[in-house]
Amino acid sequence: MPKLTIDGKEIEVPAGTTIIQAADKLGITIPRYCYHEALPVSGNCRICMVEVEKMPKLQIACYTPVAEGMVVKTTSPKVIDVRKVVLGYLLVNHPLDCPVCDQAGECKLQDYYMEHGQYDSALNDVKVKKEKKAISLGPTVMLDQERCILCTRCVRFTDNISKTHEFGVFDRGDHSQLDLYPGKELNNNYSGNVVDICPVGALTDKDFRFKCRVWYLDKTKSVCPGCSTGCNITVEWDKSRPHRQKKDRVMRLKPRLNPNVNAYWMCDTGRYNYHFIDQNRIVAPQLKNDLISWPQAIDTVVNAVKAVKDPNRIGVIASAQLTNEDLFAVRKLFKDNLKVSNVDFRVPEQPGKSDDFLLKADRNPNTAGASAILAPNDGTTQAIIEKAKKGELDVLYVFGQDLVKLYGKETVAQIRKSTKMFVYQGSNINDTCSYAHLNLPSAVYAEKDGTFTNFQNRVQRISPAFMPLGEAKGDWEILSLLSEKIGPAFPYRKSQDVFKAVTEAVAPFAEMTYEKIADQGLVLRT
Repeated sequence: MPKLTIDGKEIEVPAGTTIIQAADKLGITIPRYCYHEALPVSGNCRICMVEVEKMPKLQIACYTPVAEGMVVKTTSPKVIDVRKVVLGYLLVNHPLDCPVCDQAGECKLQDYYMEHGQYDSALNDVKVKKEKKAISLGPTVMLDQERCILCTRCVRFTDNISKTHEFGVFDRGDHSQLDLYPGKELNNNYSGNVVDICPVGALTDKDFRFKCRVWYLDKTKSVCPGCSTGCNITVEWDKSRPHRQKKDRVMRLKPRLNPNVNAYWMCDTGRYNYHFIDQNRIVAPQLKNDLISWPQAIDTVVNAVKAVKDPNRIGVIASAQLTNEDLFAVRKLFKDNLKVSNVDFRVPEQPGKSDDFLLKADRNPNTAGASAILAPNDGTTQAIIEKAKKGELDVLYVFGQDLVKLYGKETVAQIRKSTKMFVYQGSNINDTCSYAHLNLPSAVYAEKDGTFTNFQNRVQRISPAFMPLGEAKGDWEILSLLSEKIGPAFPYRKSQDVFKAVTEAVAPFAEMTYEKIADQGLVLRT
């Protein structure tokens, strides 16, 4: 393997590694616009030029392979001067609309200009007028051609990643401009990613457009609950909300790098599936038509459960939207302590569209975890529903499943009549809520600390971005409150305690810890 020196630091890397990749391994950041780790090299922006000893001209770091004994300088006076010139040319036709641009605050033109800018331009301020400004490219993305620096990241993304080929660069010289091919629309499963990789404000997200300045955002590492892939994401939320009295906390979701799961990408289905976090929430316990306190709600459930002498007259329908910790609490309370056999999570399939990249038909983030932890008997929730309809269950406890959508209004209306206590525990209002005797507000994933297990059997962490809305509580915390009165009481005080119990009781999770899972996940034992 060739050994080289970059800014006085020596490193040994595999043959074929480029200078920019070697520098990244050393923690030396070389400016880049067109270069992206997951895309083919284009080499057109020229801002990554570096000085290599014994080479007469500067070299582009994104394309130049390393060689034995190579000595590279990334911040020499010659390099800095060239960066200023490159920035000058990139800014020739760039509009000065930073105050109204969504990219402001995370724009590489702004960042590099502050680091290396020329400040006193040698060019006349006569810009080539681009035709399209704030033009809709499809359902999710807007284009402003004036801001485009022709890095071609979006072109290479649609050619090589989504393979949908919508973008091209048209015309020549300083009249070159990014656009869609005639008759094309940017409407694929991954269109939002072109906004993520655009280094300037040329491509903006309709959903996020003018919603919030990025310097007001906090970022929390999490996992997308939209399907069984479990793409790694950041939940980006407005930390100024308490002072501004905004209705919504979450402003957007962004993909987070995990080479083993989703690389740098996420699908549009998951990206825009976040509004439920702040909208249409159940915010307080409700018994029939009356709002009640948590102690009253807990007593209502406990009294109903204790009145049942035969555990076979209790039915529990869990959900693969719950975390591993929540599911273990379901198992602990109902299967282990109360000896309930009617416990399942498998409902009639409601598959969505899928593809051969990231999007899976299974819209649950934790089907693998639910299968491992609950280990349900043969059959599905259909048997539990039939028993409830026939009056063979006194208590039916449902976690997050919209039974009306799954089984129809007549079935759920009959269950309400036939059971003595129909409990719905979930985060959002749906049609089932109006039929349940008791509704309990639970937290959404962005308010929880816990884990999901994706279709690869990879256990991944989610972290709370903020406190639960209203009086909502974590699902395992609600079950813990029930256990204190039903007995025996759970010994858990935090999610780590529950996960430790999972690792001790469920063999595939053995010896896992939150620390070992970290932010890239850990595969279950087979």
